[in-house]
Amino acid sequence: MSQKIQQAIKSILKPLFLVCLVVVLALNQADTALAARSGGRIGGGSFRRMPSSRTYTPRTRAPGGYYPGGGFGFPFLLPFWGIGGGFGGLFSILIFIAIANFMMQAFRRFASGEGEEVGYDSNPLVSVTSLQVGLLADARSLQPELNQIAAKADTNTPQGRAEILQEASLALLRHPEYWVYAGSNSKQARLNAAETEFNRLTLAERSKFSGETLSNVNNQLKAVLAEDALSSTKEVDNPTDLIKEGPGEYIIVTLLAATLGKMTISTINNTDDLRQVLGQIGSLAGEQLLAMEVLWTPQAEGDILTSDDLLAEYADLKII
Repeated sequence: MSQKIQQAIKSILKPLFLVCLVVVLALNQADTALAARSGGRIGGGSFRRMPSSRTYTPRTRAPGGYYPGGGFGFPFLLPFWGIGGGFGGLFSILIFIAIANFMMQAFRRFASGEGEEVGYDSNPLVSVTSLQVGLLADARSLQPELNQIAAKADTNTPQGRAEILQEASLALLRHPEYWVYAGSNSKQARLNAAETEFNRLTLAERSKFSGETLSNVNNQLKAVLAEDALSSTKEVDNPTDLIKEGPGEYIIVTLLAATLGKMTISTINNTDDLRQVLGQIGSLAGEQLLAMEVLWTPQAEGDILTSDDLLAEYADLKII
């Protein structure tokens, strides 16, 4: 093959390659634009910083050396080892009763997973609970309510975090006519494993957002203008058209809570079940909460979540 023919082939293939590359990049950007969605997030808490109000009654010494709540004092053991003898069989019976009581109390605490002293060296039982609610996009007033909660939330205190869950639960309870989908789950694990599970659930939900356009995590409030969020996802001729609710458009709200002790929630099959679970999460006490997250999408005004998006990202939700 002559050099001229080779040069002619190269001159044809080079622009063809460039055209193919441009088409591939355009398709990739189109896929990204379709999947893009804004998200809001409120979160706080720590698995390493136990609530200060989580305390236990100190063991005070009672007459005879016995310590209520399980256990006994050192002087009470002396006669058992033959020191200061002459106490007779009655004292031995009292020792046996004290030991039996201690063993019974310890067994009950172990069986129930409660009564464990919480500290930096302990590994208490923790429940990681998740709740997701899918609403019709007609519930547009829900998004401003969640925005206001994020703006004023105090995520650095146990009481503030409990109030956030209460307010978010109330916001959802005010819109029962728009409930369409829901799903709940609660797992129990020791502290170290529970932290990993909580972080996994949080990251899984955050990964479904193209960007967090509003967030308040550990009292760090951050916001992105709605115009910037829209420009990074899709181009529209008339942005006000997107505000009008279309068929098959939804809002998804996720509540996550890590709590001390065992927490059992119902499987959600209908609106009554959802109402009950929202009441449980909304009534959690601050001293019980280790960490919490409230996430929702879409957050930016004019952004939408289509039925295709819901099926792709939230396929495990049930129709209620």
